[in-house]
Amino acid sequence: MKSVIQRVREARVEVDGAVVGAIQAGLLVLVCAEPQDGPDTGRALLSKLLRLRVFSDAAGKMNRSLQDVGGGLLLVSQFTLAADCSGGNRPSFSRAAPAAQARALYEQLLTDARAMHPQVAAGVFGADMQLHLVNDGPVTIPLHL
Repeated sequence: MKSVIQRVREARVEVDGAVVGAIQAGLLVLVCAEPQDGPDTGRALLSKLLRLRVFSDAAGKMNRSLQDVGGGLLLVSQFTLAADCSGGNRPSFSRAAPAAQARALYEQLLTDARAMHPQVAAGVFGADMQLHLVNDGPVTIPLHL
């Protein structure tokens, strides 16, 4: 599973002009399922997201996790993270999981996240979404499990 983690002061996702998910301070995570991924991959990603120490402590060091600060978690599916641009100028997305598999993994990730963390918001799988965010730091971390 590929992901891009962004520490944000606030973030929201819109579909057709309507806000479908929003958080205040926390993590915006773009997620891409790959064919070899399964539910355990999503659980490993979630565990990492909740414990990743990217928030500042009293000394200003990145030493606190999302759970420590009680921040929001906004999960957005984004198959384009699997883009392969090695064959020319038009990206290939053949490294992304098929849509049915990706949807099931994304929905399971959301279910697990909502069971483990009190503030979880989401985009809409397969929708044309617009993301609005204030990146805090900026802190942006690619992660591939």
